[in-house]
Amino acid sequence: MREFAGVQSRSAPRIYLPFILLLLMFTPRVDSSWWYIGALGARVICDNIPGLVNKQRQLCQRHPDLMQSIGEGAKEWIRECQHQFRHHRWNCSTLERDHTVFGRVMLRSSREAAFVYAISSAGVVYAITRECSQGELKICGCDTNRRGRTSDEEGDFDWGGCSDNINYGIKFAKAFVDARERMVKDARALMNLHNNRCGRMAVKRFMKTECKCHGVSGSCALRTCWLAMSDFRRTGDYLRKKYNTAVEVTMNQDGSGFMVADRDYKRTTKNDLVYTENSPDYCLMDRLAGSLGTAGRVCNKSSRGMDGCEVMCCGRGYDTTRVNRVSKCECKFKWCCAVECRDCEETVDVHTCKPHKKPDWLDLT
Repeated sequence: MREFAGVQSRSAPRIYLPFILLLLMFTPRVDSSWWYIGALGARVICDNIPGLVNKQRQLCQRHPDLMQSIGEGAKEWIRECQHQFRHHRWNCSTLERDHTVFGRVMLRSSREAAFVYAISSAGVVYAITRECSQGELKICGCDTNRRGRTSDEEGDFDWGGCSDNINYGIKFAKAFVDARERMVKDARALMNLHNNRCGRMAVKRFMKTECKCHGVSGSCALRTCWLAMSDFRRTGDYLRKKYNTAVEVTMNQDGSGFMVADRDYKRTTKNDLVYTENSPDYCLMDRLAGSLGTAGRVCNKSSRGMDGCEVMCCGRGYDTTRVNRVSKCECKFKWCCAVECRDCEETVDVHTCKPHKKPDWLDLT
């Protein structure tokens, strides 16, 4: 009897192995939980952040001050995402107290997922680079590599000041953000790595030269210049345009890269966002797809764009409510140095999308 039990226990793993492999193949991946750092605030404890892979946890433990920067940066890029999509059916909405932050909508390899991965990677670069330049981090400071004399369209200048250390920001963001994707070799991991890189490079794309004049009476006979990041809105606007022109791709047979799904597409995809699955229409609530639907969303009656009631409400129609709004008006400058305004009240119509109407036969019992 014992011998039979031993044989049975040894053969059990062989029986269940194919089932386990199938389960792993068809189980959706849990998305990057490092995004949740933004919700933790000052309570960032590396062991308590769900979903971090070993390398991310090690970096977190080694550089807790950088994790604080990433947490603040997460709030900023999520706000930017919501600004860019405020007039769209999918409006970058987050789920409170959900470790995935965006819910199941990120399980689909859609252009929305492509944008979120790009803007989140850009947000890490921006936050860390800014903190380095402000002297908030022990491990990095200003970029001191640019030295000497050079020129631009306004004449000669000397490199000096405090250049933003964008290269360190990119280096750390690549190590931390990409760590999870480098553990898996599938189409989604390749897609995420590509879009992460696009986000990092988008921040560097908008580096600008700032200068200070040292001439007599404020003239610019002598100038000291340094490189600084532009406002994060420029990165958001750029990636939003890349979302509009995102390219559908498929994985190579050897799993080493992508092929563009459209054979007539001839350009390189190096700087384009890429996706592998079409997006849902986001019209109706769909828990499996992660769609919250557009019922109750405010729309613009006079617009024919994405924020228009016809598009936003998916043809379901809209309700109109009259509301009173108070705003500042008749503002005057008063010497010295204040601005005085009146509170003006106006009545406006607010249009909101109707909910989906169930077919009559569903109400029959």
